Amino acid sequence: MHRNKWIKLVLASSLAVGAWVGTASAQEITGQKGTGASTLSKGISVSQGQLNGAAKQGDNWLHTHGNYDQTRFYPGKQINTGNVKNLRPKFTFQTEVLESMETAPIVVDGVMYMTTSFNHIYALDAVTGKEFWHYKHKMGPITTFCCGPNNRGVAIEGGRVFMGTLDARLVALDAKTGKVEWDVEIADPEKGYSETMAPTVVDGKVLIGTNGGEYGIRGFVKAFDVETGYLIWTFYTIPEKGHEGVWAENDATGRNMHRDIAAEKAQLARDSNFYQTLGGGVWMNPAVDLKSRTIFFVVGNPSPDLYGAERPGDNLYTDSLVAVDLDTGHYRWHYQYIAHDVWDLDAVSPPILVDVKDKSGKTIPGVIHGGKTGHVYVHNRETGELIRFSDAMIPQENMWVLPTAAGARMLPGANGGVEWSPMAVNPELNMAYALNLHQPMTYHVEASKYPGGKLWLGGAFKVIGDEKQWGRLAAVNYNTGKMEWKFDTAEPLIGGALATAGGLVFYGEGNGLFRALDAKSGKLLWEHNCGAGANAMPVSYAVGGKQYVAMGCGGNNQLDFKRGNSMVVYGLPD
Repeated sequence: MHRNKWIKLVLASSLAVGAWVGTASAQEITGQKGTGASTLSKGISVSQGQLNGAAKQGDNWLHTHGNYDQTRFYPGKQINTGNVKNLRPKFTFQTEVLESMETAPIVVDGVMYMTTSFNHIYALDAVTGKEFWHYKHKMGPITTFCCGPNNRGVAIEGGRVFMGTLDARLVALDAKTGKVEWDVEIADPEKGYSETMAPTVVDGKVLIGTNGGEYGIRGFVKAFDVETGYLIWTFYTIPEKGHEGVWAENDATGRNMHRDIAAEKAQLARDSNFYQTLGGGVWMNPAVDLKSRTIFFVVGNPSPDLYGAERPGDNLYTDSLVAVDLDTGHYRWHYQYIAHDVWDLDAVSPPILVDVKDKSGKTIPGVIHGGKTGHVYVHNRETGELIRFSDAMIPQENMWVLPTAAGARMLPGANGGVEWSPMAVNPELNMAYALNLHQPMTYHVEASKYPGGKLWLGGAFKVIGDEKQWGRLAAVNYNTGKMEWKFDTAEPLIGGALATAGGLVFYGEGNGLFRALDAKSGKLLWEHNCGAGANAMPVSYAVGGKQYVAMGCGGNNQLDFKRGNSMVVYGLPD
């Protein structure tokens, strides 16, 4: 079915797509042991020192976003603005899962670990694509998830790889064989919890948040022991007390959100015990500041998405950037972008740690985030203070009109702006590169009580079928907030960006185009159509002194881009 028609008829909310309850199909859940046509003969081991220094080397891609700062910046220059026109496919690896692909492969000493929807992991030769082993997670009887059966990748430490699963488990596998070493429950999938994010491993801890903001969960970030899977600490993104906040009237940019504060306070006086179902999922990896022992992550929307009468107050810490202690999980600070969100414009794209200029022009440690609102927000890393926000990267209209039963039109639509799509940073240019969507929508509200772990939107957001949709890769100078250049695309953009020291920005489109732009000017320098939606997160690495770029081409469930099952790896001619 044509994508726009499909969205209009089925996507009463984009988040309703792929909201499955029940067992996954037999093909995807059979088998748990590592299998493959060949054997990985060498041992794999990644030290904490290697993880700490990932940003300064170009051989391996050790984190989902390249390093603990999450810059998605590759320091190699072999592929550059002068020769990228010669880039060509080196191999295409086809998985057995024909479904949405959002993974960022991890590459260690010439071995690639990639995931697919329904929690498959493949270990491959990163030069030839030869399969070493293949793990298929045996799904439990209940999987309840939003936006497709995606998985965004593994984490690696020591000789293990770690993956979160759709049935809300965390598994640790032997990196050499694919054999399961331990398997623990993160949360109860019957209550709406699931996992699509990649974990982050640091100093003996596996960090992972949770999906489920559309199902009335209580969000969290948890830390598990790498050796045993034992739970070390939990930080709840919904506090038991104080979730009403400060009754903010304006958003982070100073615009009034049209709240009826008196009515909310009256409702809170009648019932303040809804914190267990207030949402606040954490979709993407935290950034890690090893010096200050702090992690930084963004928190998703409150539940229900659009019907705010069930949840009076600011709904902390939803739609917020949050900092907590790495070792204890204790709260340090937060900054809320949208209080009492009734538009599903939650914070999803992962934060990035980079030095920024403060309001006086002094260079300080900063943390930046690309919002669904279409702004890049720049913060003081120590205090959380908002230093500046960028120009609007996409059109904004009627912000913040309240949803109505008949439907109220507002831009951006509920997908953004910047969706879960991770930005990339070129610190040499002080530039952040953000993938944006333009999808005009109407917001519809409907009274709705908690349905017990089932989809809970409190209305719908509907794509306006006769209005044009498109995408924009925006380059923002985070020291000024100015959009330095923009590159518009025929399709809304969802996926990841990759910046390199070779002066390039790589990204993909739903029509299958994988492209490289000039990081300074935005000029298109190279493209290749990989045959299905290029909506994963590109990475780069080197083996034997040769640089490669890898992109998953499996399409996207949320926007119904063409499905595929391929990891395509590119390099220069030999």
